[in-house]
Amino acid sequence: MKSALSGVVIVLMLAACATTTSPTGRRQVMGGVSQQQLDQLGAQAFAETKAKQTLSRDGKQNAYVQCVVNALVAELPQQYRGVRWETALFVDKEPNAFALPGGKVGVNSGIFSVAKNQDQLAAVIGHEIGHVISRHHEERITQQMGASSLVQIVGALAGVAYGEGAGNTVSQLGGTAAPVLLLRGSRTQESEADVVGQRLMAQAGFDPAQAVNLWQNMMAAAAGARPPQWLSTHPDPANRIRELQRDVPALQPVYRQARQAGRTPRCG
Repeated sequence: MKSALSGVVIVLMLAACATTTSPTGRRQVMGGVSQQQLDQLGAQAFAETKAKQTLSRDGKQNAYVQCVVNALVAELPQQYRGVRWETALFVDKEPNAFALPGGKVGVNSGIFSVAKNQDQLAAVIGHEIGHVISRHHEERITQQMGASSLVQIVGALAGVAYGEGAGNTVSQLGGTAAPVLLLRGSRTQESEADVVGQRLMAQAGFDPAQAVNLWQNMMAAAAGARPPQWLSTHPDPANRIRELQRDVPALQPVYRQARQAGRTPRCG
């Protein structure tokens, strides 16, 4: 009976998955989790990260990061603008950042060593928010559910839905789906987040050409040392810079139009 029920659950979950199109026109398979469940996982992963890492008490830096986040969020599709975005600045020398479903953004203080101005910081955060609006976290969980951990995650999500064994369910989610949200995506997803993030920063009034400068700084910081985590699963930095440079001419009119419309961030 247990085996039969598991088989039925798998069939139903796979049937629930649907093909959709990403912001760049790429085909995606979704449906592994609902938006509500995804937001809950994002909140859980964010809370766990804040509990493990040291939060910065630097008011100026916190305000700087929040200003950039606010400017970018103002240009998101309506369903993302309606979310109360929460930002955390961590005391960590690793130049890194992330964004999660449910409106969560985490930034390491080490990012300021490579993001030299507000436009370059917007390139970092825009890239991370690009993962969220491209639904990369949902895509990764759906892919994971199609693999060996399918039944385990389905059981955990069923527990959330029906309230049985809530304690065990939270534990299961913490050990399975939530960490997936913090993993780097595939190189395809990373390249897509570059495209979406660079477009977003231009729409918000940040210079899209500064995304190129950011990655040049990242490469320089990595020279002769262990590459930052940001570079470990991303596309080849030289190719990435070429692709970002390629898109600058098309985005400059978007940037100029934003500035003319009064979108002129003054974050620091």
